[in-house]
Amino acid sequence: MRLACPALRPRRSRGARYLSSVPLRHVKTISSFTSEEILSIVNLAGEMKSNPAKFKYSLSQKTLLMLFEKPSLRTRVSFETGMTQMGGHAIFYSIADSPLGKKESLSDTGKVLSRYANLIMARVNKRSDIAELADVATVPVINALDDYAHPCQMLADLQTIIEQKGSPKGLKLSFFGDVANNVTYDLMRLGSLIGMKIAVCGPVDKGSNYAVEESVMDECSKLGGDVLVTTDVKEAAQGSDIVYCDSWMSYGIPDTEAEERKDIFMPYQVSAKVMSMTKPDSIFMNCLPAARGLEQTADVIDGEKSVVFDQAENRLHAQKALLHVLAHGFP
Repeated sequence: MRLACPALRPRRSRGARYLSSVPLRHVKTISSFTSEEILSIVNLAGEMKSNPAKFKYSLSQKTLLMLFEKPSLRTRVSFETGMTQMGGHAIFYSIADSPLGKKESLSDTGKVLSRYANLIMARVNKRSDIAELADVATVPVINALDDYAHPCQMLADLQTIIEQKGSPKGLKLSFFGDVANNVTYDLMRLGSLIGMKIAVCGPVDKGSNYAVEESVMDECSKLGGDVLVTTDVKEAAQGSDIVYCDSWMSYGIPDTEAEERKDIFMPYQVSAKVMSMTKPDSIFMNCLPAARGLEQTADVIDGEKSVVFDQAENRLHAQKALLHVLAHGFP
């Protein structure tokens, strides 16, 4: 007589989400979502911020696998805290010393992780790594930063802008400094999606290493965006509702380039003079970490117009909302 145990019979599995009815979504850039979906996530983030207890079991028995090739304080702590607050679990895995695609192919890694975790978050050097993971993963892949986009930061930024300004439509956001930058690119996409005017101001005349990638300009044009790229600080600042800057020394840039980059970007430093060209009720944003005396002066980031710590806090709430909709779908 042959004995069989149904529980031990081999079964073809498509991953941790194989029984889920929620459509699989990957987040590569902020334009992975429509404008309506972005606003829905941000509205949910506001609800989670004001009433966190309502969602304390919303990710119960869910696991987020966090892959880190680039270090980050805010990204790790906000995602890990968010999963804990919603009853789930987050696993930190550093790939800095064993890069993706070296010992094991990215394809194999994505397939394996899909069998363990409900969601995958990756903070990596190259956009191609995010794309390859998303191609094979059967659970949502979240880009927590690559060389092309920073969608999680965009959600927190928009939440902050709405808290400070109300409707974002028609507002002007001006970015100063390193415009060949993942944050800049996603700000351009975000503005194009939700109807903000975007001015990016930096040394775009210094060569391709300092210019906005053509693919980003093309995408914003297709989205109907109102985007200005300029070297003229006054043109970018005038009439601005939101002033934004980011580090001139992003992770991965050699320290040996620091002095050269300082000389190139210093004309685009956000100072009190620059802020005086903007609207009287303008706000100042920086996604942090910040270097006082470089991308902005101390009196700006520590001044009354600065909302950088509200912005940093909102990484927690916006990412909780993002995780929720990826796991349960949009309301």
